[in-house]
Amino acid sequence: MKIVVLDGFGANPGDLSWDALKQYGELKVYDRTATGEIEARAKDAEVVMTNKVALTADIMKQLPKLKLICVLATGFNIIDTKAAKARGILVCNVPAYSTDSVAQMVFAHILNITNHVDSFARENRKGRWSSNPDFCYWDEPLHELAGKTIGIVGLGNIGSKVAVIAKDFGMDVFAYTSKNSADLPQGIQKTTMKGLFAVSDILTLHCPLTDATRELINKETIAQMKHGAILINTGRGPLVNEADVAEALAKGQLSAYGADVMCSEPPAANNPLLAQPHAYITPHVAWATYEARTRLMAVTVENVKAYLEGRPQNVVNA
Repeated sequence: MKIVVLDGFGANPGDLSWDALKQYGELKVYDRTATGEIEARAKDAEVVMTNKVALTADIMKQLPKLKLICVLATGFNIIDTKAAKARGILVCNVPAYSTDSVAQMVFAHILNITNHVDSFARENRKGRWSSNPDFCYWDEPLHELAGKTIGIVGLGNIGSKVAVIAKDFGMDVFAYTSKNSADLPQGIQKTTMKGLFAVSDILTLHCPLTDATRELINKETIAQMKHGAILINTGRGPLVNEADVAEALAKGQLSAYGADVMCSEPPAANNPLLAQPHAYITPHVAWATYEARTRLMAVTVENVKAYLEGRPQNVVNA
């Protein structure tokens, strides 16, 4: 059996090992693969692994031996799962491996915004504190999280973890979720989307990207939010209209935007958010801690093993 990894560098830039897969077949790992290179590299593969290389219906037609697609991520929107099912190809993902890491990044953004850690560090490297006439200084307000209201859109694994951390900070937690109020942990109040916009000092997005949630945050919904609210997005870039968010930041409607995802990745150099001083953008790395990637690799190996043993797991197109 031939196993091909199309874009292995993202999940494993060299600090982990692919060797555990070698026991299951001939393994070939490519750091990156352009769309036009897929057929030549994977035409003889029974198992193909991909992180961000899209596998469409047309591409699958070029891969006659393909039986299993392993997505090196939780999200699988890059795969035409219906086309895969029609061709008898299983699609497996890796659920929940990055929950702790992404929740940690949510609060890394929140704490940086409320405590200006990066700003202080940069100023002090330039000698600001050393030349300061007083023992301390600050240029923008510093805020406690205790007593603030956080609104969470989506209470899956990550949203639920964010809620736990928020409660530990002493925050009031509201959520928009399909779960019944009676099933929510103590301390989480369910509300409507409009209600969530109205009460949140900090709004954080943890819902899947669907037709209903695409550009959920836009000029109209921002107008429903508290003036000066903080927006956090570690979900998917297209959950927001980036031009509208940039405009809201420029006008002060939003006080800050912390995001680990963008509509286009990498973003265009002229993306309006990159010019906003209160937009704090990290390069889609919330999932990429060493610990999370170790779990990702381990579950991927188990997905292949389970497939070969006739008990496929984590199948998303059954």
